[in-house]
Amino acid sequence: MMLLTVLLLSACSSNQGSVFDSGTAETSDSVARVPWDYRVVESTVGDLIGSDMTVLPDNELLPNDGNYATGDKIWTLQFMDAELITDADQKNEVRLSSWSTIKSYADEKTAAEDLTNLKVSVTTDVDIVGVYKTKYKDKTRNFAVLELPSGNRIKQPIDDERYTALEKKKTASVVLEEVHDFADYDSAYAKFRGWAK
Repeated sequence: MMLLTVLLLSACSSNQGSVFDSGTAETSDSVARVPWDYRVVESTVGDLIGSDMTVLPDNELLPNDGNYATGDKIWTLQFMDAELITDADQKNEVRLSSWSTIKSYADEKTAAEDLTNLKVSVTTDVDIVGVYKTKYKDKTRNFAVLELPSGNRIKQPIDDERYTALEKKKTASVVLEEVHDFADYDSAYAKFRGWAK
């Protein structure tokens, strides 16, 4: 009887759908973490803690590289990244992180210069996956589905004139905003910012 039980269990464990299968299930979702946005914020130096400082109003801890004093007005560069989840049907879900302060500046001009290097506007051609119309209660809406250089697909509402212009085209000229990673400039994510023509 014991031998029969062992044989039955071993037969079950070779079945992929069995509850005895300890292998991990494969998922068709792909996940990527990408740089999403930056902003420059006017802040105030709070408490000094060793060689660090707190930055108000969020009380974040940063290195005091500028040798600031408590109460000094400074500008900080804040960063947000995103987790992009793409399922098997090419549908995207975006999960944004909270803002994190990564660098301080004594003046706004220097902070703004860094910002222009991290967020770059680019005009380029992207692939058109297709255009389509939807109708609801006598109202028609048009959409274009574009494939960005990152491989992600986005759906953009368009007017009748643009629908006609894109209907038979394979590519479209668009404006993208390349957001570069502060720690690894070669790592970037391009976001749709409008039509170039």
